[in-house]
Amino acid sequence: MVEIVKAGGWLMAPIILCAIIAMGIILERFWTLQQKRVIPEDLTSKVWGWVKKDALDQQQIQTLHQGSALGQILAAGLINRDRERIVMKDSIQDTGRHVVHELERYLDTLGTVAAISPLLGLLGTVIGMVKVFTAITTHGVGNPTVLAGGIAEALITTAAGLTVAIPALIGYRYYRNRVDTLVVGMEKEAIKLVEALHRRQSVAGDDA
Repeated sequence: MVEIVKAGGWLMAPIILCAIIAMGIILERFWTLQQKRVIPEDLTSKVWGWVKKDALDQQQIQTLHQGSALGQILAAGLINRDRERIVMKDSIQDTGRHVVHELERYLDTLGTVAAISPLLGLLGTVIGMVKVFTAITTHGVGNPTVLAGGIAEALITTAAGLTVAIPALIGYRYYRNRVDTLVVGMEKEAIKLVEALHRRQSVAGDDA
């Protein structure tokens, strides 16, 4: 393996760096974007139970905010639960934008790795072919050993660049779709809470 890397020339260093970055992001996002970590099961129902029992205090809201991405959004609504509906929705939307930004963290970097890795491989191909033609000009085509180094460099860097780019692109597309799915799920849960709080306020207003 070391000999292959050496044969690929100096461009193997940035390609290997891209591979390390891509693998790190893919593993980190796999851990972070788990359904149970972003949208814990029955969290909205549990929060609504606290509201109905008037058992919700600042400490619980803070714990909710720190627990998950959905918790941050629900906490933003609960902080403004006694205010007008439009204020509550605006607070949830503002928090939601920050949450989505956090869910998309590093994905642009992963997309960049997917884009530049094959270009680095192509650059290696060009450099390798330049070496081949330089060797032909200097030594002619009678000695294949002289040509082998440039050809090997061209093929190895191309293969390495594609080997990094393909899984990076797959990971980028998968996690983009994953974030979109999670955002839709959080929007549904937030709407459920807003509607429930609004109905509760309406009932309380009618009773008054």
